[in-house]
Amino acid sequence: MNYLVVMEAAWVVRDVSDIDDAIGVAISEAGKRLNDDDMDYVEVDVGATYCPACGEPFDSAYVAADTALVGLELEIDVFNAESQEHAERIAKSDVGGALRDVPLKVIATQETGEGDGENEAA
Repeated sequence: MNYLVVMEAAWVVRDVSDIDDAIGVAISEAGKRLNDDDMDYVEVDVGATYCPACGEPFDSAYVAADTALVGLELEIDVFNAESQEHAERIAKSDVGGALRDVPLKVIATQETGEGDGENEAA
């Protein structure tokens, strides 16, 4: 089966003073590290955090003392996995290899169709 696996990554950015700069730097740095490992098929975007009071989503980033923690959302298509758990392990292994020392957590997995006999990951 083929799956779309969505992961959350915690990215630390130093020497920034506002949220927009932190988000831009985090996406750029993550994209560069993925592209260096020929993983340009991984989609990178800022994650969403939901307000506990009103439930509205906002960008998952926090700045204190010119250091930011940015929650990134990473999406990867995994082909020919034996199960949902297998697809999640493949995704974490592939992305984790390029983003060493970056915490990753699978937040969603969606079946996208039957396997076609090609590569394991996109």
